[in-house]
Amino acid sequence: MKTVLLAGIRRTTNRPVNESTPRYLTPLTLSADGLAIGWVPGKGPGSGFWPFWLSVGMLLASITTLVRWFLRATPESRSTELYLSRASLTIVGTSVGALLLLLVGIHTVGMYISLFVFLFLYVRILGHHSWSITIFIVLGAPVGIFALFEWALQIPLPKAMTEEWFYPVFDVMYGSDHFWIYIVGILATVSVVSVLVHKFLETKNS
Repeated sequence: MKTVLLAGIRRTTNRPVNESTPRYLTPLTLSADGLAIGWVPGKGPGSGFWPFWLSVGMLLASITTLVRWFLRATPESRSTELYLSRASLTIVGTSVGALLLLLVGIHTVGMYISLFVFLFLYVRILGHHSWSITIFIVLGAPVGIFALFEWALQIPLPKAMTEEWFYPVFDVMYGSDHFWIYIVGILATVSVVSVLVHKFLETKNS
């Protein structure tokens, strides 16, 4: 039994920790960090089965696409039209920049604050969606992701400098058998606020 540190939280596990496993990826491998990619007799697919074979399928699909483009086998590959317009290139470039900022933010202020800012930028600023939809997505998505990873799967996501902000939440989460009631209540509140904002803006504009 070993104690490991995950995102600042010490957890005790019965799973063996392989200290000698190299922390790098090779182009083709038959196992990843000790995860079985084949069929385990009496259990089914191994822990690395789906990630590995899904990646293999994506690689083969990408190679097939490149070969068909090189052979000019599709109308798209024979087209001489401009692939990306200036407007499309601006959207793609902005999206890539926003994703890079999200990655930087995850390492500085943590996943949830970064996701909040990223979603607001993407949904409201770039997407020009209504305030009601923006509020529902920007507030609801981080809560849903927290409930899925931190509570249901018990996989802590990086919080960086905001780690201490979550200590009261962890006290409630690990000290209550009915934490799902809090999650449902928060999501219901976000939904109600979104509807109220929508009604308010409708009334104001009319």
